[in-house]
Amino acid sequence: MSDAETADRYRYFLPITTRWMDNDVYGHINNVTFYSYFDTVANHYLIHEGGLDIHSSAVIGLVVESKCAYRAPLAYPDRLRAGLRVDTLGNRSVTYGIAIFKEGDEQAAAHGHFVHVFVDRQTRRAVAMPDRLREALARLVTPREQA
Repeated sequence: MSDAETADRYRYFLPITTRWMDNDVYGHINNVTFYSYFDTVANHYLIHEGGLDIHSSAVIGLVVESKCAYRAPLAYPDRLRAGLRVDTLGNRSVTYGIAIFKEGDEQAAAHGHFVHVFVDRQTRRAVAMPDRLREALARLVTPREQA
C-alpha cells in the first residue's frame, strides 16, 4: 500500500460525522474509532448498493483481517468522508481499501484495508456471495498498481 493515499483512488464516499466521544485524552480521534469508520462505510455500501439485509440475509460478511495506517491527526468536530474501493474480489471474500479524509482534503489522514469472508448466517461456513452483492462490489474494483 502506498504512503500517499489520495481520494482519486476510491470509488465510493460516505460522509462521517465525528462525535465528541471520538476524541481521546490526547485531543484527537482515537485509533480504534477509525475501525468503526471503516466498518461503517463498507456496511453502508453493502446494505444500500448490494442489497444486504443485516437482519435476515442468509449470507453475512465477517471481518477476518484489518489494518490501518495513520497519517495525520483528526479531531471532533472535523467533518470527514470515508472512501471505499475493492482491491481483491473473490467468490467468497472481498478485500476493501478504505481511507478517511478530512472534508476538503484529498490526502488521506488514515488508510487501510479489511477483509470480509461471506458465510452462511447459521453454519458460519464460507459460501459464495449472492450475485447482487458481488455485482455491487465489482463496481468498486480498482486496477492494481505495479510494484
